[in-house]
Amino acid sequence: MEMQQFYYDNKIVKKFIYATILFGVVGMAVGLLLATLFLFPNLTDGISWLSFGRLRPLHTNAVIFAFVGNAMFAGIYYSLQRLLKARMFSDFLSSLHFWGWQLIIVATAITLPMGYTSSKEYAEMEWPIDIAIALIWVVFGINMIGTIIKRRERHMYVAIWFYLATFVTVAVLHIFNSLALPVSAMKSYSVYAGVQDALVQWWYGHNAVAFFLTTPFLGLMYYFVPKAANRPVYSYRLSIIHFWSLIFIYIWAGPHHLLYSALPNWAQNLGVVFSIMLIAPSWGGMINGLLTLRGVWDKVRVEPVLKFFVVAITGYGMATFEGPMLSLKNVNAIAHFTDWIVAHVHVGALAWNGFLAFGMIYWLIPRMTKGPLFSTKLANFHFWIGTLGIIMYTLPMYVAGFAQASMWKQFNPDGTLMYGNFLETVTQIMPMYWMRMIGGCMYIFGMFVLVYNIIQTMRANSKVEDELAEAPELQKISSRRIKGEKFHPWLERKPIQLTILATVAILIGGIIQIVPTLMVDSNIPTIASVKPYTPLELEGRDLYIREGCVGCHSQMVRPFRSEVERYGPQSKAGEFVYDRPFLWGSKRTGPDLLRVGEKYNDNWHFNHMWDPQSTSSGSIMPGYKWLFDNEAMDFSDIEAKMKTMQKLGVPYSDQEIANAQDAILKQATAIEMNLHSDPDFVKSYENSKKVALAKGEEFVPMNKREIVALIAYLQRLGTDIKVKDNLKK
Repeated sequence: MEMQQFYYDNKIVKKFIYATILFGVVGMAVGLLLATLFLFPNLTDGISWLSFGRLRPLHTNAVIFAFVGNAMFAGIYYSLQRLLKARMFSDFLSSLHFWGWQLIIVATAITLPMGYTSSKEYAEMEWPIDIAIALIWVVFGINMIGTIIKRRERHMYVAIWFYLATFVTVAVLHIFNSLALPVSAMKSYSVYAGVQDALVQWWYGHNAVAFFLTTPFLGLMYYFVPKAANRPVYSYRLSIIHFWSLIFIYIWAGPHHLLYSALPNWAQNLGVVFSIMLIAPSWGGMINGLLTLRGVWDKVRVEPVLKFFVVAITGYGMATFEGPMLSLKNVNAIAHFTDWIVAHVHVGALAWNGFLAFGMIYWLIPRMTKGPLFSTKLANFHFWIGTLGIIMYTLPMYVAGFAQASMWKQFNPDGTLMYGNFLETVTQIMPMYWMRMIGGCMYIFGMFVLVYNIIQTMRANSKVEDELAEAPELQKISSRRIKGEKFHPWLERKPIQLTILATVAILIGGIIQIVPTLMVDSNIPTIASVKPYTPLELEGRDLYIREGCVGCHSQMVRPFRSEVERYGPQSKAGEFVYDRPFLWGSKRTGPDLLRVGEKYNDNWHFNHMWDPQSTSSGSIMPGYKWLFDNEAMDFSDIEAKMKTMQKLGVPYSDQEIANAQDAILKQATAIEMNLHSDPDFVKSYENSKKVALAKGEEFVPMNKREIVALIAYLQRLGTDIKVKDNLKK
């Protein structure tokens, strides 16, 4: 058979590796800054784009899509070519994919600190960036599928199945979760509201973890672990069971993020059942990975790449055991909204994704540069300092989570809350936050060691060039199954059929969960007293979203005695019908705010947003001084916002939209008059007015400043359901 010569494209792999390292440092540095802000909340005082609320989504997106995403693409581009014995389908598409993805990352890094956010967890980017993500993702898919079609290897190895499932599922998740109506160039409203938005978001959010952070890395595990160990995968039959059961079951598990919430019970219970079922395929994959290393444990002791892989797979096993356990309602009642979840997430991110990426980089660079790694000792040091960093990070967060849950739920003998002041729990766990920061420092120090080691390796070895390869052309045969050929071996050489079956497997769960909630009105009973937000409250809600308040404050009172006593009546699905997007939150660094409306006067909120420690001693909340700046609140797009909401079903009348400016002025002026009841406010206000006039500057009245709109929104929260017996069945 005549052999064909061709070149593997190593240069695109090198580019993605460089981007992985660069954005790994950036994403982890932002995370370390956030950990520091828990200890020194006023460290970036007055700098809006360095506030915790704006940086938190930057950190999560930088780590997920920039660090892990680029590592995923580097591994896929390297392994796919060799598994298929073909160069990538198009060098142009490879380059377009790389530069397009980096531009998306840069756009995200600019817009999120500026406050342009949809507030959807792991999908905070606004609509133009969402469209760009979809387009570049399609470019990646075309390039991958084109390579599969022109392959010289008939059989598609298990890693490729995971790559295909990743492409299809992420596309479906991203498109449906990002559906929104634009208001302006960088503002939109979700087409889903309240409970529906929550279900779609966590269908996306959980499966973003599943199909962006897990399935592609399982594909990389199935390629790089056998390569590094120089052994075949432990069980190919187990890999088949692992793949199909994982992609079918995973897609159902999203509702376990919404247990005890206003989500219908049938959806919650469905999420619990499938989450428990996930243990089997997840641990099947872990066992397959670890047992691939059987017989080479002596090599593991000295080879840093294998060390990284062992801890990565172990971390995957721990996270995928803990996840189903957290979906049990009695466990979730303790863990949800606490730092336990932070620990759980970082076991997966730091160990599974981080260490697998590090091991892959240490394995790839010497082979691509045709020389040894600069220092095996430094790589081993990176492994140990990184492992210690993971332990120092996660263990204190577990302790903090247990402490929070315990303190939140304790009662005195007379039936009152033992720790009625939320800040008592914050003070108790501050030592854990110090340890978390130290662990983060150790982990990122290991990253710097990797940077130095790789730079020195690149300098000492040959320049990365495309690699010459040789393989026979794939001979065409009938698409029918060969006599005696079993179904799955036939499927492994039929990419279209395999992709269609994978798509069907992931769509079943999504359709059964989401369609009834979106289509059946009885799932979301309405409440007569719940009205749309006023124009000023809508502006305030957008400010709440802009500042990332949802990152620290929930808006969901669960049906627990402790929460009802602390926050007020249990949340009801009908309360959220005008919330686009929903703001239930996933972490309580501060107290729940669903019932905060009218709990404090306007002056308290004014002082609290300027200097939280002045109203709440021991608070770790930063001040939001830019909301008080002498700059007029821009209400110019309020009509466009209300018209967009109207199109989405919010019952704003044309007259209300036409009179929006007058309504804003009236409500804002009333709040300003309330603020004048505080002598200190009057004194400060009059002094600032005199100073501005003396300088010949325009003085902006308080009723045109952002803080007033935010106060209006906060004072509205939870006040609609004070009317009793208004639930429509």
